[in-house]
Amino acid sequence: MKHFKQVLFFFCLLLSSFAVEAQDFVYKPNNPAFGGDTFNYQWMLNSAQAQNLIENPETNDPFNQGSTLDDFTESLNRQLLSQLSRELINNELGTNGLTDGSYTIGNFQINVETTLDGVGITIYDNAIGEQTQIIIPFF
Repeated sequence: MKHFKQVLFFFCLLLSSFAVEAQDFVYKPNNPAFGGDTFNYQWMLNSAQAQNLIENPETNDPFNQGSTLDDFTESLNRQLLSQLSRELINNELGTNGLTDGSYTIGNFQINVETTLDGVGITIYDNAIGEQTQIIIPFF
């Protein structure tokens, strides 16, 4: 057993005499803009677009030409809403025109008054607390 310990000691001494070598740590970025591999560009772009939750501003661009079907649908929606608002106003305010007074339509409080400048219409939005005023001048 003593002999075994001596052999093991010399074996460990022999192994420790070998030089231990290591390589330098080299950082290589992934992003091609910072020196990374150019083949990573498309993968990084696709990954970023998949994670992007912000709406594209080009879709809200008024100069962006949509299809004719989209234009027709939007025009039809505007016409229907306009007709509904006309009927609602005629039902509430009457067909004889605007008469001075206060009217409530949904969340809106509408005040109509005749002033020296013309007919003043003040619209209060009770839901959010905002107001706007329209003055129709006399001719």
